[in-house]
Amino acid sequence: MTSNTLQLARDLIAINSLTPNDKGCQILMIDRLKKIGFEVDNLKFGEVDNFWATRRDGSNDTPMFVFAGHTDVVPVGDNWKTDPFKPVVIDGMLYGRGAADMKGSLAAMITATEQFVVDFPKHKGSIGFLITSDEEGPATHGTVKVCEYLKAQKETIDYCLVGEPSSSKYLGDVIKNGRRGSLNGRLTLIGKQGHIAYPHLANNPIHLAMPALDALCNELWDEGNDYFPATSFQISNINSGTGVTNVIPGTVEVVFNFRYSTQSTHEDLQQRVLAILAQYNFEYKIDWEHSGYPFLTPKGNLVNACVEAIKIVKGLDSKLSTSGGTSDGRFIAPILEAQVVELGPLNATIHQVDECVSVQDLEDLSIIYYQILKNILL
Repeated sequence: MTSNTLQLARDLIAINSLTPNDKGCQILMIDRLKKIGFEVDNLKFGEVDNFWATRRDGSNDTPMFVFAGHTDVVPVGDNWKTDPFKPVVIDGMLYGRGAADMKGSLAAMITATEQFVVDFPKHKGSIGFLITSDEEGPATHGTVKVCEYLKAQKETIDYCLVGEPSSSKYLGDVIKNGRRGSLNGRLTLIGKQGHIAYPHLANNPIHLAMPALDALCNELWDEGNDYFPATSFQISNINSGTGVTNVIPGTVEVVFNFRYSTQSTHEDLQQRVLAILAQYNFEYKIDWEHSGYPFLTPKGNLVNACVEAIKIVKGLDSKLSTSGGTSDGRFIAPILEAQVVELGPLNATIHQVDECVSVQDLEDLSIIYYQILKNILL
């Protein structure tokens, strides 16, 4: 059923689609979808290529099941053992940038849909594809813009499967049924620069920052819930100083991030940070960037369809998880009010040198996607 999944994955990997450049990956996908009855809207926002493709029954368009993903890849890095854009199979593993994240998933989505339409041309409901080339970059002109466009068009998505590499040790062992929210902060504490031998004439902002940072690091923001771990506060960068040893700096900049559960909101976290900072006697400014709301798809039609498909194809009992970073599901779930899961190959080599995916896993992933389509649309 899936003999051409590997070839399509090769064709996609061979295109150097460094984010946010698609370079023709979407054309390959669109051509195949049109051949099986999909109507396609090319949606370019800024310099980013996106498309929305649908195959509707006509008599009963619901439910709408959507495959979502991205054609862009991260920079390759150095010292690959193979050319990252000349895909090659070695010992059953397909090597190339994007093999696991996420051109392998895109290939499996296409081949699964092709076979499903051949086998069940009169299936109920509709099938959609929401594809962007701006997931690995700023993600400002990709899925979020498409979702806003679809909402304005009164388009409804019931179920969405994002092909992010969710698996840990075995294909299908983990399904991401939600993601934590992400809130970034950039805190600048303002002291007074001076000679390090005359500290009484200066005011060291690094010293000022330490008690406040300790309080932020030790604050219990929430305890999480049955689906989410406790909200995490992490400092990623501290920058200060002039580069010499005899000058007390005038400022210190602290960059931090919250990965937060549904027990908190980004507004509440901001207010609590400000309340802690207010306990200390220093001048500061703070800039916020909210990069994603948390979302959760509890057990129900979509989760059950995925769990059952993996059990049938791989014999595994999948684990539901909300761990890890963010994905475009953070736009699809809240904007379009859709049930969203992430299900794809192993994530062991994503964004790394020598990224690879098992050829057998690609074939099995196509079969899993095919079975999910059956579970939802038959």
